[in-house]
Amino acid sequence: MSEGTHEVPAPSFYAVPAGHRRPAADWWVLLHPPYTLWHLSYVAIGAAIAPRLDGGRLAATLLAFFLAVGLGAHALDELKGRPLRTEIPGWLLTSVAAASLLAAVGLGIVGIARIGAGLGVFIVVGVALNCGYNLELFDGRLHNDFVFALAWGSFPVLTAYYAQAATLRVSALIAALAAYWLSTAQRALSTPARALRRRIASIEGTVTYNDGHTATLSRPVLLAPLETALKAAAAGVVALAASLLLYRFMDL
Repeated sequence: MSEGTHEVPAPSFYAVPAGHRRPAADWWVLLHPPYTLWHLSYVAIGAAIAPRLDGGRLAATLLAFFLAVGLGAHALDELKGRPLRTEIPGWLLTSVAAASLLAAVGLGIVGIARIGAGLGVFIVVGVALNCGYNLELFDGRLHNDFVFALAWGSFPVLTAYYAQAATLRVSALIAALAAYWLSTAQRALSTPARALRRRIASIEGTVTYNDGHTATLSRPVLLAPLETALKAAAAGVVALAASLLLYRFMDL
């Protein structure tokens, strides 16, 4: 048996199907809310494990990463082939990407005055990773699972820690390694999920179990374990970040 070829699923589990969208829904899906919160949580974790936690520096770091990743990186990604099938004009996506990245860099430059010139290294690396990955520069050599896990996992942890402590210690490196492997797991789950939603027109086949009963393969059947794991991991990392911040700020 086969899944209907005329069904066009939403491009992500948090997106409204294309036929039912309003303009605001395009911006909602562009922001990738679960994933943006997930990666902003790495910022919070990096700051929370620093010896001292400054709320102002944390807020500025969170805002910079939201601008650079939540807006800038996702706008650049949508420009490459329209994977989310939004109707946001190309000129607007370009403007949003440029403005958000410039604003993030501006926040970083302001931070150099308080933290030191070392922060400039993180600014340069961040821009290079952001543009290199999403624009697939250098013939796409930076657009791979390794760079994704480094840029969206390890880098936010290290940057946030450095913004608090003006140095890096072993605890920051271990946390960055944890974020790297969590982002690797995210990629391993999200890549086939995206293919099922965006690239595969139809699915057919059955699974036969040892006891003889069969189950029909379909898009929902294949998506369910992938997206359940993604939702659970995102919620878990956000909860962990929130608990660490509460512990540091409120001693709860």
